[in-house]
Amino acid sequence: MTVRKNQAALTTDEKRRFVNAVLELKRSGRYDEFVRTHNAFIMSDTDSGERTGHRSPSFLPWHRRFLLDFEGALQAVDASVALPYWDWSTDRTVRASLWAPDFLGGDGRSSDGRVMDGPFAASGGKWPLGVRVDGRTFLRRSLGAGVRELPTPAEVESVLSMATYDMAPYNSASDGFRNHLEGWRGVNLHNRVHVWVGGQMATGVSPNDPVFWLHHAFVDKLWAEWQRRHPGVGYVPAGGTPDVVDLNETMKPWNDVRPADLLDHTKFYTFDS
Repeated sequence: MTVRKNQAALTTDEKRRFVNAVLELKRSGRYDEFVRTHNAFIMSDTDSGERTGHRSPSFLPWHRRFLLDFEGALQAVDASVALPYWDWSTDRTVRASLWAPDFLGGDGRSSDGRVMDGPFAASGGKWPLGVRVDGRTFLRRSLGAGVRELPTPAEVESVLSMATYDMAPYNSASDGFRNHLEGWRGVNLHNRVHVWVGGQMATGVSPNDPVFWLHHAFVDKLWAEWQRRHPGVGYVPAGGTPDVVDLNETMKPWNDVRPADLLDHTKFYTFDS
């Protein structure tokens, strides 16, 4: 059984294996397929039309399947690798261990956001950006520039305490746990982290920055924690809702998996705590 660990607890060897597997997916072209898929759904998911990966109840199961596919691709390279998660409510500064040169590398330079160190820096030649929103082919970050503070433990707790998964109109205007976690309302958790990292993370091609996977692994962990706290509250809508994915409807782009199939993460992996 795969165990997803807090990135702060990874050993030097675990970091190296994760980085090497990510770089191999990039070299083979497989990595850019994930970037392309995510960007396609960011662009097509709208509040007033069909929405699957974002702005909708299926935000959480969609990304759970997306992460499972990526984790499976990593494990096809190195079976020992699991997706780590970044608890951004605790590791809240530019000095956190994930930004070290031996892992994800650090902030971008002030002139253009270009990441200058670590395995994904352009100078290493192993991380050219082929799926992008502009002509710049290098990884960019601007940590803390777009928004100053990452979410706090108290803000996370306020969202975990919400007793409703989602509600009409099932978009970015909805109340409930999903939308407050996604960040369109309330204290803004998930969306705020994307903006705090900046660079490609603040765009539809956010998986160009490998921190995307650690961020979403923690979002996924928060969903699991919310489910543990609210065992009597299920995924909604159950059926008959236009433009969103009901409990037993299949999700694009796979068309073979339903939110109902992804509610129990323990069929696939566990967390270290």
